[in-house]
Amino acid sequence: MMPKAAKADLGRGLTEAEEVGLDRIVATCIKIRDKKTAISDELSSKIKQLDEKLDRLKAVLAEHCEISGAESVRTANGSFYRGVRTKYWTSDWESMGNFIVENNATDLFEKRLHQGNMRTFLEENPDKLPPGLNADSEYTITVRRKK
Repeated sequence: MMPKAAKADLGRGLTEAEEVGLDRIVATCIKIRDKKTAISDELSSKIKQLDEKLDRLKAVLAEHCEISGAESVRTANGSFYRGVRTKYWTSDWESMGNFIVENNATDLFEKRLHQGNMRTFLEENPDKLPPGLNADSEYTITVRRKK
C-alpha cells in the first residue's frame, strides 16, 4: 500500500514534475522556503520587540499591584489582575519516574508519545504492539540546496 501523496504516474509517460522540470521545481521550492524564512525572521524580530514593550508595561502594572495591594484593577479601557503561575520540572528523571510509579501518579505525565522512542521500541519489539496505538505514515519530500 502506498502512503498518501504518492500519486506519481508510474510508467505511463512523463509525470507532471518531469513535464515542468525537476530542477525548476527544486529551485522554486528553495526560493519559497527562503522567502518563508525571511518573513518568519522579520516577524519574529517584530514580535520580540512588541513582547519586550509588553513585558515593560506589565512590570509597571505588577509594581502598581504590589505597592497598592490590589489584585485586580478596572480602567476605562479594560482591566488587569495579578495572578501566580507556577511551573514544575525535575532535575532527576529517574527518581521522578520511581516516585510516579510508587504513588500510582501517572496523571503527572502529559499524554503524548515520544515519536522517536516509540519508533525505536516498535523496531526493536515488533511482536509487542501497545493496545490503542495509532500510526499515520505518509511520504515526505525534503529539498536540499546544492552545496
